[in-house]
Amino acid sequence: MSTTTSHPSEPDGPADGPARPARLIQNESTTEIPVHLLFRDEPDPAPLPLKPAVIARRQGTGEQPRLRRPAAVTPRPAPQVDADLAERPARVLPGAAGVLAGVCGAAGCVATTWWAGLLPPLALEALRLPAHAGAGLGPAQWAAYAGAGALGLFGFGGLARGRTGRAWVLDLFGRYRGTIRRSGLLWVNPLLLRRRVDVRLRHWRSEPVPAADASGVALRVVVQVVWRVRDTARATLGVEDHETYLRECVEAALTRVPVEMPGGTKGSTDAAAEALTRLVAADAAPVGLEVFSVQPLRVEYAPEVAAAMHRRHIAALDARHRASVLTSVVDSVEDTVTRLTMRGLVELDDYERKVLVRDLTVAFCAGRGETAP
Repeated sequence: MSTTTSHPSEPDGPADGPARPARLIQNESTTEIPVHLLFRDEPDPAPLPLKPAVIARRQGTGEQPRLRRPAAVTPRPAPQVDADLAERPARVLPGAAGVLAGVCGAAGCVATTWWAGLLPPLALEALRLPAHAGAGLGPAQWAAYAGAGALGLFGFGGLARGRTGRAWVLDLFGRYRGTIRRSGLLWVNPLLLRRRVDVRLRHWRSEPVPAADASGVALRVVVQVVWRVRDTARATLGVEDHETYLRECVEAALTRVPVEMPGGTKGSTDAAAEALTRLVAADAAPVGLEVFSVQPLRVEYAPEVAAAMHRRHIAALDARHRASVLTSVVDSVEDTVTRLTMRGLVELDDYERKVLVRDLTVAFCAGRGETAP
């Protein structure tokens, strides 16, 4: 911070003279600072009341610019689904009601047949019904047949068996009517269209999906996704096929998250799995899917770069091996020469020392199966 020194109003007097006004340094952006705070060798500094400090900085005075916080990154908009489309329980009856209605319909048909006089003698004996000379099939009989048959069809046709881990999504003429998650024998309106949905916890192992590492090298990744259907209405009616949608969400996430090759740090692998899980869960939540984990299982180079990357990997391994061998040889030569000279076994000048080092290096490299440099 730049400052300007104001000239004192009076010249300095002798040390033993009357008290003089304290000298001040005028700071252009804060306040006036007494000189005695900077130079402590003056005797008996005169106190001076200070005004309240005002802290402020100016650009263009030679000071370094202040760092500003980076602007907040706008998150990617999530897919929108009809807000009114949410799972709700459907209205169903116990299975006993359907069975009773079906039995009543069948009994009505038998009674109408007996009324028309068309029931066979064997059936009369089995049912222990008296013989009846009916008037035949007339309008009344046909109406009774229609009513009893409709009751029987509705009773038996609406029976359904609910199972644990499975749900039924019901809709009537394209309108959502509810979801059945109950188990056991139920009666559902037979006019409703039923769609079976698996709501159990599921594991999906993908095919090799295109991806890339932090350097942009093409990879093929096999991931395992742990997920389940949370909202059956949105998963069934919000998208055409929720399994296909989940697969496409995984592929989209792999294009945004770099994946490390096997052999990297465990932290980078866990970070990639966490980022993939977060992205896929955010994309799949609006359509009623709950994603718990997206874990890469197998990572390999794409076929077009596999050969080149394999040669590069072999070259890196060979370079590390040579560096390790060279380090070991140099340490052995240094230890040998140090022992010979420190124990006084030989006295070597610079030329002899260089020759000895060269010969020992050749010998150690030959012993390790390496050629001398």
